[in-house]
Amino acid sequence: MEKVLTKNIRNVVLLGHSADGKTSLAEAMLYLTKATQRLGKVTDGNTVCDYDAEEIKRGFSLSASVAPVMYKGTKINVIDAPGYLDFAGEVSQALKVAGGALIVVNAKAGVEVGTEIAWRNVTDDHTPRAFFVNKCDDAEARFDQVFDELHEQFGQSVCPIVIPLFEGGKTVGLIDLLDMKAVAFGTGVAGKSIDVPAGNDDRISKYRDMLLEAAAGTDEELMMKYFDGEELSREEVVSAVHTGMRDGSIAPVLCGSAVNTCGVDTLLDFIVDTFPSPLYHKAEKVVEADGSISEVEASETGAPSLFVFKTIADPFVGKMSFFKVMSGELKAGTDLKNLTTDQTEKFAHIYTICGRKQTEVDTLCYGDIGMTAKLVNTNTNDTLSAAPGAKPYAKIVYPESFYQRAIVTTGKGDEDKIAQGVARLIEEDPTIKYENNAETKQMLISGQGDIHLDVVVSKLKSRFGVTVELAQPRVAYRETIRGTSDVQGKHKKQSGGHGQYGDVHIRFSPGEEPGLTFVVSVVGGTVPKNFNPAVEKGLLESMQKGVLAGYPMVNLKADLYDGSYHPVDSSEMAFKIAASLAYKDGIAKARPVLLEPVAKVEVYAPSDMIGDIMSAFTKRRGRVLGMTPTERKGEQVLEAEAPIGEMSDFAIQLRAITQGRGRYTMAFERYEDVPGDVAQKIIAESKKNEEE
Repeated sequence: MEKVLTKNIRNVVLLGHSADGKTSLAEAMLYLTKATQRLGKVTDGNTVCDYDAEEIKRGFSLSASVAPVMYKGTKINVIDAPGYLDFAGEVSQALKVAGGALIVVNAKAGVEVGTEIAWRNVTDDHTPRAFFVNKCDDAEARFDQVFDELHEQFGQSVCPIVIPLFEGGKTVGLIDLLDMKAVAFGTGVAGKSIDVPAGNDDRISKYRDMLLEAAAGTDEELMMKYFDGEELSREEVVSAVHTGMRDGSIAPVLCGSAVNTCGVDTLLDFIVDTFPSPLYHKAEKVVEADGSISEVEASETGAPSLFVFKTIADPFVGKMSFFKVMSGELKAGTDLKNLTTDQTEKFAHIYTICGRKQTEVDTLCYGDIGMTAKLVNTNTNDTLSAAPGAKPYAKIVYPESFYQRAIVTTGKGDEDKIAQGVARLIEEDPTIKYENNAETKQMLISGQGDIHLDVVVSKLKSRFGVTVELAQPRVAYRETIRGTSDVQGKHKKQSGGHGQYGDVHIRFSPGEEPGLTFVVSVVGGTVPKNFNPAVEKGLLESMQKGVLAGYPMVNLKADLYDGSYHPVDSSEMAFKIAASLAYKDGIAKARPVLLEPVAKVEVYAPSDMIGDIMSAFTKRRGRVLGMTPTERKGEQVLEAEAPIGEMSDFAIQLRAITQGRGRYTMAFERYEDVPGDVAQKIIAESKKNEEE
């Protein structure tokens, strides 16, 4: 493949709700530009972008894939991002390297949750955006209503470019409002010029006026010309739309049908004409030594630097690193320094990649997207550069994962294989979190939701040959005391020869420190000082198990105030045992209680859904602390506290309540007493497990 100059590159990410046709649209683009010989279908499992076995099995995208197409001398790097909410991390990766976003909308369903989230993402990232209303061939398609929904939901920036033409209640054509050319719509006739059917003139006039008004709003001269009744030329309108997309004041709307390839050629023309090339985005965010963010100017001719936005652990090829050239030209054979690991990596071979197909190239220009294999010390979010004094690019910020499950092995000795397999999957998907919890003796994995973790389980089996199941994670409870006790612990044993003798009097009470506060107030030498460390050690070891359910004891004060010893039979071991006997008796008499970890939770959700979320916290024994409006219109943040043991599946419930619009953060806050009835159940279950 010949070198493609930066001015001829467009990086476009496809966003939107799941099943609205993003992958089908990418497939139509590939087919129309002759990048593929046949039009793949998601239902047949033969699309270019959904090539992973799990994607084919499930029938929807699980990861962002790149599919470059050449159209009229322009290279369009199409990035097909998943619409399912569990794979939001892939969307974050795609947005990092995209120069523009195309939000795909279902002509029948209209604005859905995925549409709203896509808009929120591109707005937060200041990404130029356009809409493609797909599935206009559906008998129940309703373009006019969908356009009104977009306009109402996302404001005055929504601007029509291509609209359908109707006859007899059916879509029979499309008209491009830029050049006012009408083409046929339907299998076998798509793209052929037609006359505008009767009854469409008023609609065309209304939408055309909206387009011209939006275009005029980008420039004072155009505005004057528009209000003076002068006709705006196609070039002026295209230029204005291009400007409006770049500054966010215009979000164009096109339409068609991906499965019939109707309107896709017009869409490709529009991307070439109006979507910005990397030349229009030369200021890149970098991280300074003190952690602050600044901007640097990218250069087409400077030293090459790149950002790794995605990694795939391919069982055959090895580690595949996907990158965007952020400055200069990258040539095969170049050595670049990894600014994260301080290691030098050699780019012996560089490729462009279309789904799973790799094409080796000699050079990639600034702004282009490529892949290389088998980099040893490079991971996602790393910056590599040949420039002296280069600074790392700002990293991708991934959504946090709070949906946690315990991994249960079905085979003996699989723990190491599981850990290695999960580590490889985390390289691909940093939203996965893994922990081997020594306290609960469980391997814990966290993800965005149940489907996310189900895919992880499937990949562990298919790629690494490990079969696992998921279970409820155990809670790391604690025990403490709320009262005081004064007890004696005496260990006396005669077994011929030297015996064992240790005698301590200890006063137990609640402590202010997290662990053990050990005080010695012995007078008269009834317990020699050299045995004090043994007493403390005996208490510390005993505190590993509480008397109620065997959980660690915290916040304990122990005052060794008296005791006795034998000049021959006393030993450190004897006093250590005596202390443990005093512990068991003393804690039982000092009103022991069970403690549970409590988390601080912040939930971001639409205001009209806050009431249901508050009810959910009440049922989880949570407390609502307050509500505050956020900067987003109609959204509030709900602050609450809840036991961590009750929050394991909150991600699923929140998604159900808000249809996916809600999100939350959660962090450990403190330990609190477990209510009596709940504590009895936990204690009973602990004893049952111990017996088993």
